[in-house]
Amino acid sequence: MADTKDYYQILGITKSATSDEIKKAYRKLALQYHPDRNKGKDAEAKFKEVTKAYEVLSDPQKKQTYDQFGHAAFEQGAGQGPFGGAGGPFGGFGQQGGPFSYTYATGGDGGAGFDFGGFTDPFEIFEQFFGSANPFGRQRRQSYSLTIDFLEAVHGTAKKVTIEGKSQTIKIPKGVDEGSRIRFGDYDVVISVNPDKRFQREGFEIIGIKEISFAQAALGGEVQIETIDGNLKLRIPSGTQPGTAIRLRGRGVPHLHGSGRGDHYIRIKITVPKHLTGKQKELLHEFEGDSNKKSTWF
Repeated sequence: MADTKDYYQILGITKSATSDEIKKAYRKLALQYHPDRNKGKDAEAKFKEVTKAYEVLSDPQKKQTYDQFGHAAFEQGAGQGPFGGAGGPFGGFGQQGGPFSYTYATGGDGGAGFDFGGFTDPFEIFEQFFGSANPFGRQRRQSYSLTIDFLEAVHGTAKKVTIEGKSQTIKIPKGVDEGSRIRFGDYDVVISVNPDKRFQREGFEIIGIKEISFAQAALGGEVQIETIDGNLKLRIPSGTQPGTAIRLRGRGVPHLHGSGRGDHYIRIKITVPKHLTGKQKELLHEFEGDSNKKSTWF
């Protein structure tokens, strides 16, 4: 028996509704009547009803056909109709024996152009709003969390883990960061990185801090610094000001995809002594006096 209920009425909109209004109405009703949330006896039928209505009204060509010919144009067996005899209202998104046993195909003309009410695909509705509940029966990849140290994330590493009772080795590529996902067999390995008090990471850049004395800042000289590749000597220019950032090109994090590395920036922090000897105070007063004299020369 043909479904004669008006699609606009099903979604609670008028024929003048915009695409955004159609989408908004569908999202609201799809969540309201999904059987995982609504245990009413008619919820399942209502969910299928609103989805079918949205599938037609969200497509400009199908909407135009519906406005002109009504439900008859979408009935199976009516000369293939605008769905091209795909066997269901979604083409590649078809019912298989049960009300929520579906398959989803991104290829083909039937389902490729369908906008699922602002969701990426029909499964996202349930993954986003119902957690792991998946009435469509699509197998989801399981996630496995793995915590590594900062320098292991930078340089890459290999970790032995036990998954489902089996000891396996996961290779971590260089350049991964907090939240990076690595495919490992049937799993998505989600990386968590322990912080390192010596370094701060911003993308592929490394930020480090070097404390130097007032005399070193004024006179310049060489200091030893820590980098992600080990210690090295850095020349401090005379007259270096607090907060100066010295760039070490190509000393940052290796690019995760492709060649090259980021840069390492050394921020200079100048320490001012809290306790001075009498001689040190005398020299500073002399220095201050000479500086004031020079400022009046011109």
